[in-house]
Order: sequence, then structure tokens, then C-alpha cells
Amino acid sequence: MAGWQSRDGHLAAPLPEGDFRFIALDVETSCSDAASICQIGLACVRGDGTIETYATYVDPQMRFSSFNTQLHGIAAHHVAGAPRFAEAIARLSPLLERHHLIQHSSFDRRAVLAGCAQFGLPPVGWRWGDSVKIARRAWPEFIGKGGHGLAHLKRQLGLQFDHHDAGEDARAAAIVVLQAEARMQMPFEQILLQPGRRAPQPIYPLSDLIE
Repeated sequence: MAGWQSRDGHLAAPLPEGDFRFIALDVETSCSDAASICQIGLACVRGDGTIETYATYVDPQMRFSSFNTQLHGIAAHHVAGAPRFAEAIARLSPLLERHHLIQHSSFDRRAVLAGCAQFGLPPVGWRWGDSVKIARRAWPEFIGKGGHGLAHLKRQLGLQFDHHDAGEDARAAAIVVLQAEARMQMPFEQILLQPGRRAPQPIYPLSDLIE
């Protein structure tokens, strides 16, 4: 993660290279249309648990709503000169198609597929897992008590990240998976196959559960 910068500093960032255990992916959109991806973030997790984070702006070729810009801070002038969706996918696909991807909820996959449909590309056949499902297996006590969104997990697990930056949110999802693996004592692929049940004793202080 050395040299990682969110927002403007990441436009020229090199794409991570090599093999990874999994890659967390997050997108931001410019408006309510799921295809309006304006930022893609990746958190690439190596076998030793280190994370290489990458993000790029994307020109969505769509309008920017004031609501979305207020949420993530990205406006039309930020994406000037950024790759369009087809360019971004062409660059990322060789890396992503050979790794298991993690999204936090199903939105990111839906947005990528919507972008493919919008811009006349074949749907990507990437492998997806959901860190919300992983978190529910690892921390079932959060059900009905704040849930398993990144904002709540940030408070309860002590995560440090800039919410609604795609690179930062991807990194947070990756850390959630790593913490869940440590708590459940099994790899994420096995956690995804587990039925809903009580997890082992927390690895963080019980006082952290108090709002």
C-alpha cells in the first residue's frame, strides 16, 4: 500500500501485479443509474495478508447527481480525461477474471453488469463473493443491532478508512474478510458455505459493541 493516495492522486497509480488470494472491488456511481460508474477501487490481498490498493476514476458518460456527488465527493470535473467504462474494464479484466472477487453487498456486481449492458460489452464472467455474507457468519450478533454495512463495521471493528472512496471501501471490505477468517479460523471460501450460526467468542473487546 506504499504510496497509495485516494482521490486525485490515484489516477496514475500502477495496476497491482502478480497473484492474490482474493481481490475486493468497490464502485461509486455518478447518479441513480447503476451503470453510471465513476470510480472503481480494488484491494488485492496477497497470501501473507498484505493489501495492495488501486483505484481509478471512470468517465461514466452520464450526469452527476448532487446527491451522489455529496456522498462521495466526485463531480464531472474529477473524471475529465479519465478512461471510459469500456477502457477501464479492458484494463482490469486480465487481473480480475483470474481471481475470486469480493464485493460488500451485491451492488458492485450489478453495477459492472449494468455498465456492460449500457455500453454494449459482453457481461463479465468474474467470480464473486459477498463480504456482507461473510460478516454475517462471523458477527451474527450485529443482525438487528446496526447490521453489517461498512459504516457499522467501521465502528465495531475499529476499521480506519475514508468511506465512499472506492479504493478505501474496497480495502475495508478486504480487511473485514481477513478479520472474519481470523475469527472463524477458516478461509473465506469456507465461510461463504457456512449456514447462519453463532460465531466463536469475539476477538475484540466486548466494550466495542457499545454504541
